[in-house]
Amino acid sequence: MQTTDVSNPAFFHKVVDCQWACPAHTPVPHYIRLIASGRNADAYMVNWHSNVFPGILGRTCDRPCEPACRRGRVEEEPVAICRLKRVAADNKGDVTHRMPRPAPRNGRRVACIGAGPASLACARDLAAAGYSVTVFEGEKKLGGFIRSQIPRFRLPESVIDEEVGYITALGVETRTGHYISSLKSLLAEGYDAIFVGSGAPRGRDLEIPGRQESAANIHLGIDWLASVSFGHTTSIGRRVIVLGGGNTAMDCCRSARRLGGESVTVVVRSGFEEMKASPWEKEDAMGEDIPILNYLVPLAFLHEGGTLTGMRFQKVRAERDAKGRRQLVPTGEPDVEMPCDDVLVAVGQENAFPWIERDTGIEFDRWGMPVVDETTMQSTIPNVFFGGDAAFGPKNIIWAVAHAHQAAISIDLLLSGGDVRDRPPPNVTLVSQKMGIHEWSYDNAIAIDLRYKVPHREKSLALADIGAEVELGFDLGLALKEAQRCLNCDIQTVFAPKLCIECDACVDICPVDCITFTADAEERVLRQGLNAPSLNMTQDLQVHGGLKTGRVMVKDEDVCLHCGMCAERCPTGAWDMQRFLLDMAQVGTMPPSITHPTMKSGAEPVAA
Repeated sequence: MQTTDVSNPAFFHKVVDCQWACPAHTPVPHYIRLIASGRNADAYMVNWHSNVFPGILGRTCDRPCEPACRRGRVEEEPVAICRLKRVAADNKGDVTHRMPRPAPRNGRRVACIGAGPASLACARDLAAAGYSVTVFEGEKKLGGFIRSQIPRFRLPESVIDEEVGYITALGVETRTGHYISSLKSLLAEGYDAIFVGSGAPRGRDLEIPGRQESAANIHLGIDWLASVSFGHTTSIGRRVIVLGGGNTAMDCCRSARRLGGESVTVVVRSGFEEMKASPWEKEDAMGEDIPILNYLVPLAFLHEGGTLTGMRFQKVRAERDAKGRRQLVPTGEPDVEMPCDDVLVAVGQENAFPWIERDTGIEFDRWGMPVVDETTMQSTIPNVFFGGDAAFGPKNIIWAVAHAHQAAISIDLLLSGGDVRDRPPPNVTLVSQKMGIHEWSYDNAIAIDLRYKVPHREKSLALADIGAEVELGFDLGLALKEAQRCLNCDIQTVFAPKLCIECDACVDICPVDCITFTADAEERVLRQGLNAPSLNMTQDLQVHGGLKTGRVMVKDEDVCLHCGMCAERCPTGAWDMQRFLLDMAQVGTMPPSITHPTMKSGAEPVAA
């Protein structure tokens, strides 16, 4: 095999599984160590630079980082990365003085349509770079679905106000209560670029018998949640059925419990494991005495004299056909009838672009979605860009932020005369953590510590107040314990073959048999011949030749715990533990206290 090029940023980036999995590539182990050191303000600013909304995401993120967490490979549960992000947000103190100041304007004007996470993140990046940014929002307040569809018992409004405020303080102009009804008209206003972050604003309906007759008591989930959020809806019937298995359905059923629903039931077509809702969302719903019934297909809304009385469902089971495709087939059992007073339909969301005239030059695909480049976020009109749900359909907040960063880079390149496909590389540093012969500047003691549970408000109190936040968050003591579960995957094992005497001391001491000295071979053979066969083909091996015997050193990055025992045991210093810090390129100049805090002897950065 070829010797591994560890200077390629992608190699060690991929080893930091949590950061690799995060769409915004937030440096997770870096900020967790800051939290463990009690430096919550520093941890918040590191997050704010990458993902823009640490307090919001610390409560609502879909957590793609956690399934990737290396701790989950040695124990049942990963590090509570998302909840630690909230710890930094809740305990940061006043960070206003650390935020960037409004930059001198460069004469270029950019319009952002919608005030959800995608538009706000794009506006932040561009405003910091000197662009005059105007955000158009049809509602009276900024935030998009963060404000309108996430219940206050999950996300307090004060958190939204604070983090939106950091963005508007950069000099972003906001026009609330201003719905864009024509892209042509906006283009005619002479903006140099337009970013569309209008989300997926339309809920899918369910057109089955009885829908029209019972319309008064059948509500589209996202519209109903918005009505609750803005105080227009304050009650619901005693018996409620929620249709759908996503996070919106979970928010609907839990909100219904708080607004008078004594008997609230979630009904899904698929199996429990196939539900799109996050596992913790399902757990929280069931913890509030909400049953989830599956393999039931809606057949009809039942009604008497125009009043909804219940629903009829067909019982199905999952089978696979001869080609292995999964399908739902009737079981042949009698249909199921459930009485109810109200139904909340949360079976999906759709994009809606009635305001984009079809002769503007924007191309749409056969599903009615704009044709958008997945790298640059550029549409078929060169100066119009899309991001978030408006670009590729419903996803989540962190994907919206990631899209926004890339769109902002593209807009900056386009308006400065560059090539939008010429993506700037990330900033990468590798710093040795050696502080003595056997001392490191980070805690590398690994223990079997089970994940700590986040405290919740007592159920009767939580259900009595729709505005009372249910999760109370880690206190600083629990935060420290949970942070210590992090395996420091960004502290990389860096090998210098010229110093190696092939004594095998590192091989002997490695607790997971991830190091092998062996004859070179092609990759498939090499993986099978390691001390512990390498099974995960998606994780690259670290391979180094140049040894005196002609053998190669092969390290399986997939199972390494980054404990540093190889480097401690090595008599020649051929192994070193070096902290890898990858900072994704963004538009705009951020203060050093955000992106590159002052370093001290290779230790964690301190506040500038």
